[in-house]
Amino acid sequence: MISICDYRGHIRNWRDLCSELGINKELSRENREKEIIIKSYQKWGKEMANHFYGMFAFALFDTAENKYFCLRDHFGTKPFYYYITNDNKLLFGTNISKILVEEGFVKELNVDMLQIYMTLTYVAGEDTFFKGVKKLMPGHLLEFKDGVLTIERYWTPTFKPDESKSLEEWADEIHETLKCVFTEVKDEDEIAESFLSGGVDSSYVLAMSDAKRADSCGYDEERFDESRVAAKTAELLNVKHSVAIIQPKDFFDIVPFVMYNMEQPLGDASAIVFTLGCRATAEHTKLCYSGEGADEFFGGYNMYRNAERYGDNLKTFYVGNTNIMKEDEKQRILKYYNPNVLPINLVKDIYGETEGLDPLTKMSDVDIQIWLEGDIYLNVDKMSTAFGLEIRMPLTDLRIFDIASRMPSKYKVNDETNKVAFRTAASKVLPDEIAFRKKLGFIVPIRIWLADERYNADVRAKFKSDMAAQFFDLNEINAIFDDYVGGNSDNWRKVWTIYTFLVWYEEYFVKR
Repeated sequence: MISICDYRGHIRNWRDLCSELGINKELSRENREKEIIIKSYQKWGKEMANHFYGMFAFALFDTAENKYFCLRDHFGTKPFYYYITNDNKLLFGTNISKILVEEGFVKELNVDMLQIYMTLTYVAGEDTFFKGVKKLMPGHLLEFKDGVLTIERYWTPTFKPDESKSLEEWADEIHETLKCVFTEVKDEDEIAESFLSGGVDSSYVLAMSDAKRADSCGYDEERFDESRVAAKTAELLNVKHSVAIIQPKDFFDIVPFVMYNMEQPLGDASAIVFTLGCRATAEHTKLCYSGEGADEFFGGYNMYRNAERYGDNLKTFYVGNTNIMKEDEKQRILKYYNPNVLPINLVKDIYGETEGLDPLTKMSDVDIQIWLEGDIYLNVDKMSTAFGLEIRMPLTDLRIFDIASRMPSKYKVNDETNKVAFRTAASKVLPDEIAFRKKLGFIVPIRIWLADERYNADVRAKFKSDMAAQFFDLNEINAIFDDYVGGNSDNWRKVWTIYTFLVWYEEYFVKR
């Protein structure tokens, strides 16, 4: 007998799988997906995930083998954690909170993770801030039998550039493949809305979907507010448009909620805005599309345009999308510094996998394996779940990645723009002014708000607290804060990253 112990996700190609595995298509989504997992395990074993498209993480128990089998999807869109107790019992779950209350769990802080966090602003790699609690990494599976834990990798991103196609041919392949994905991304009886920023990714998703309502975040400060651009896109596509105006007080008030529900600290300020957007959107829908994945797959970040200049030197410093603090600064700031815990160690194997490929491909692969899992997908999953909102990401799909993995970098980034082929595909359903609009990112006025005495009282208090003194040299971190308030706005990320760690630590180790 095989039983599902834990499962979260959405299997897109369920219709084909039901036909192949002899499963009744009229079952409820919950029951059919459990049947798909069980029968796929019976038929394909460790190869089962390579028959799936979608988002998933699960654990099952095979009574015949007396074995736990756990698996996380190719990109890590859904989290999965595990822990071995002192008496060699396996604890696991798609939420850390499930593990924390299990018999045999011992709650200890993994202080080494703070060194990684202070550079990347998120928890990267397999370790977490809870000592002994590990992430099952994307594209990996776990087996636990007779007290023996085995971790295997079943999928690795691979890149094989194909020079035979033109830009238009690549754009056609993206567009036709996305059409196919959208036939699977929801059931006929489901009604979905779509998140919408001013960028091409969310605009393309909305244009390709059947969503009749788009949801944006905005600000009173017009220079930061992309919702005005989003409104024009929504009007063009003839969909209703809702805007959640983010006020600074709401932003700061919800930080403890975010850090608790995230289960790990996250220094990405856009996560707070995303949380408020999820809260507002969940008031009128339970299902929403979002556009994550395209930037990493197709060369969307502006820094990718420097890839050729970085050359082979990348492997000495590029650890992903964020890198806010060097080792010498961390040595000054942190009470405990381990010289063996270096962010660059997280990506050495990734650079080995892309040896001989061009610099842009190397940068993209690091971000696909480290940044997406540790920051973007974690944020999407945890904050949507906190409000009972389900988010599906059509652009995060093996078939979409397959195109990106074969596409030469010249069709991703050139001297004029990024995401060249992707934007060309989007221009089939969007005007050029939207499809080729310059990337701005998810703008948050945090660098202004954080210096405002009306909102930063808790930041100041925590920076001077006995709690902070356990981990940081208070003189050093307050010097960074004072320098920031005094006008060096570049320091806001350092202040925010320290603050979010302290808020998270208070939630998990002081209050509870």
